[in-house]
Amino acid sequence: MRWKLSAGVLVALAFLIPAAPAAAQAQAPGLDGACQTVERKVYKDFRELIAIDLDTATNAELRLLAYRLLAEASAESLPGLPKAIEDQLNGTADELRAFLKSGVRSAWQTALRVKTVQTLTGAGPNVRAATQKALDDGSVDVLLAYLNIGLHDARALDCAAQPTPTPTATSTVQPTPTASATPSASATAVPTAAPSVSPGAPLGEGGGLPVTGSDTATVASIGGALLLLGGVGFVIGRRRRSRFVA
Repeated sequence: MRWKLSAGVLVALAFLIPAAPAAAQAQAPGLDGACQTVERKVYKDFRELIAIDLDTATNAELRLLAYRLLAEASAESLPGLPKAIEDQLNGTADELRAFLKSGVRSAWQTALRVKTVQTLTGAGPNVRAATQKALDDGSVDVLLAYLNIGLHDARALDCAAQPTPTPTATSTVQPTPTASATPSASATAVPTAAPSVSPGAPLGEGGGLPVTGSDTATVASIGGALLLLGGVGFVIGRRRRSRFVA
């Protein structure tokens, strides 16, 4: 019970001990993989956090330092390092002292290298070049400089090289008015012209004005000739009958 209580106190003290002044931690905003402005994550130098003499430090001081390193490794999401520190906290004081003197730096360097490789996901040409350069060197100082500065500078170059999308103008289709099939009330019927009757045409059932002029004289002449021919025929026929009777 006493051990659990002291461990909790050590954890609380680890979070209260500042690693650097707040003004020194202030960083300008950076860019993420999607070229969105984000707050930069500051990767601290673990060598500066180990500010005690590990050979003469007490067990309490060693554990306090270990918890401080554990808190920082978890905040920076350094792969594998938090678990490595937790495993040493569960061991003996001598094992923890030996780990803090040499093992923690090796595990920290490996975690920085893995973190550097992870920045290649979806990276542009400048980020890929800067990442490869840092990995080729592999030293702690170069890896820290890349994660804190070089990565953001390379992303700024890649984002600036991306083409700016141009907005596409959308045309609005105006509806075409359709003609109504219902006839308008104002439409008027056009009367059909009646056929004209020529003067020489015979009268229909409706009757008309009597024909006069030169046509009347012609009809009278023809009628007189027919009447004359009828009279001559009547006389000749009568004489032939008389002869036959005699």
